[in-house]
Amino acid sequence: MAEIYGEQHRVMQDAFGTKNLADRLDQIIVAEEIADDRKAFIETRDMFFLTTIDHRGYPTCSYKGGNPGFVKVLDSKTLAFPSYDGNGMFLSIGNITGNNKIGMLFIDFEAPHRIRVHGTASIELHDPLSAEFHGAQLVVRVAVTEIFVNCPRYIHKYQRVDTSKYVPQEDCPTPSAQWKRINAVQDVLPERDK
Repeated sequence: MAEIYGEQHRVMQDAFGTKNLADRLDQIIVAEEIADDRKAFIETRDMFFLTTIDHRGYPTCSYKGGNPGFVKVLDSKTLAFPSYDGNGMFLSIGNITGNNKIGMLFIDFEAPHRIRVHGTASIELHDPLSAEFHGAQLVVRVAVTEIFVNCPRYIHKYQRVDTSKYVPQEDCPTPSAQWKRINAVQDVLPERDK
């Protein structure tokens, strides 16, 4: 596994006296494979945050939501998740095609817990896995580089109230996004959204 800390991290660890602690945490929490407990956690989430890097070098962070289990652990080194209809900008997906290094942050806000994943993403336009993700435009596969539990102490406790009505369901049509009714975009909407 590549060293998780660079020189810039070591400078800060030395300044605050945490280098030995950081080394120990690297040894005990950072892994290259998805353990069963981490798999169970990931596969029960209904959302995660995805970080990608754009063509200018800026990081972007996107919320990705779906039904519980919409991120699948394919094996101990591979995750997959759907890309659903969005705003047509394709910021995350476009960024992945330019720089395939990504970060994923899975959080449980009800029983504070979080897991970070670093990996290399790939996208195929006609991935055979698409059939397993109802409503997906694309499937993103992630080769896991690092996975680790992250301290939950600053996670505010929230209660989940409801599932978004826009998450694709097999038993009913997905409603169109309200913003697609704005007059300013009507002349540029794809036909499928009119």
